[in-house]
Amino acid sequence: MTERENEHEAEREQEVEHDGTDRADGAGHVSTGTTIETGDGNTTIPELVIISGMSGAGRSTAAKCLEDLGWFVVDNLPPALIPTMVELGARSQGNVARIAVVVDVRGRRFFDNLRESLADLEAKHVTRRIVFLESSDDALVRRFESVRRPHPLQGDGRIVDGIAAERDLLRELRGDADLVIDTSSLNVHELRAKMDAQFAGDEEPELRATVMSFGFKYGLPVDADLVVDCRFLPNPHWVPELRPFTGLNEEVSAYVFDQPGAKEFLNQYTELLQLIAAGYRREGKRYVTIAVGCTGGKHRSVAMSEKLAARLATEGIETVLVHRDMGRE
Repeated sequence: MTERENEHEAEREQEVEHDGTDRADGAGHVSTGTTIETGDGNTTIPELVIISGMSGAGRSTAAKCLEDLGWFVVDNLPPALIPTMVELGARSQGNVARIAVVVDVRGRRFFDNLRESLADLEAKHVTRRIVFLESSDDALVRRFESVRRPHPLQGDGRIVDGIAAERDLLRELRGDADLVIDTSSLNVHELRAKMDAQFAGDEEPELRATVMSFGFKYGLPVDADLVVDCRFLPNPHWVPELRPFTGLNEEVSAYVFDQPGAKEFLNQYTELLQLIAAGYRREGKRYVTIAVGCTGGKHRSVAMSEKLAARLATEGIETVLVHRDMGRE
């Protein structure tokens, strides 16, 4: 398992071996916002999910999953500020429709503040759900040891002492949780799948793609997941009447796609990306950067990127188009 994603619990929580089964006490669908009275009159407040649980059990991964699903995520918000956060969301005129708050309860006072905030929300008839991330002592010990970090509550004792203290502190909150996910034997992708099942609704989680044209002579994009080399096509640079223009020009684009293999490459690579996209979704990957290169990043890569981005958009993939090196000459 990948030992790391909980950068906030054992390095933020360490998502090292995420794993487990889950129990949903009243976990069905996400409820819609409630109308409450703010200073400006009746306002529909956002949906609210509170993510808590054992340090090292995967809170950060659960939060990242909701963020990828379009939730506004606030990490490590002091519990006393949760009602304020909800009211600010209500004043956003619908721009913040869903809020997820990660609560890191590391002391009795914080826990008391959380209870008071929950009571405040209930008094205002605010619908909220609590997601509690659970894990076995053995799994948590392995995760903390793998990142060589102390448990936040162990003090001068051992990791198991910190786990025991936190488990005792969170016992009541766990009992109030709407959804309990035991990550003892789950990997990161399985945890994401459970969160998707609860919060993604009927729609498949979106994959977002960045298509970036570039010039090989300026170096590969460091964030590229996939790299396409268009240098197998003749270079419009050597056509005097096309040299001043870029791949955005219709004549340049027509020249590129009139070359043998250009259209076939676009068609077949689009089909390949459909296969890859399906795999990325299964593995919980939400973002992909496709770098399309030619010598200078001005003609062939720009024309191919334009067509490829349009194809991906028609396949329902949210696509951003970037021409990194165009105009750099």
